[in-house]
Amino acid sequence: MSNISYYTAEGLQKLKEELHDLKTRGRAEVARQLAEARDKGDLSENAEYDAAKDAQGHLELKIAKLEEVVGNARLIDESNLDTSKALILSKVKIKNLKNNMVMDYTLVAEEEADLTSGKISVKSPIGKGLLGKSVGEKAEITVPAGKIEFEILEISR
Repeated sequence: MSNISYYTAEGLQKLKEELHDLKTRGRAEVARQLAEARDKGDLSENAEYDAAKDAQGHLELKIAKLEEVVGNARLIDESNLDTSKALILSKVKIKNLKNNMVMDYTLVAEEEADLTSGKISVKSPIGKGLLGKSVGEKAEITVPAGKIEFEILEISR
């Protein structure tokens, strides 16, 4: 079952670059490690060779997963998004009703999430709780620390 995810042009480009890097530099590095280990003699008792083969397996698994993500990725057309509700790529200003703290977040795909730059995943508890909400609505969100109530102050693109 394919898992379609939506990305910005920038986010999709980063995924493609990472995949290309793993296929080129990553595979070349693993091949070099295998060749070095092979040159050391008997493969049946060669721990370096076993470690290099394990690294190769992990790399190929990571490449396969990333290929699946890129293959199921869809580019978001921002011109067709409804700006009255919090959706993916929305910039949302929210207020924590318990401590009156105001925060700005951009809702993005899981792989693009970066809390230091204010980008949260639509699959995170807060992201899920904000999706579909309009300005003025309240969202009660269950997070690991308990329940938090937010008010949506502003939504923009």
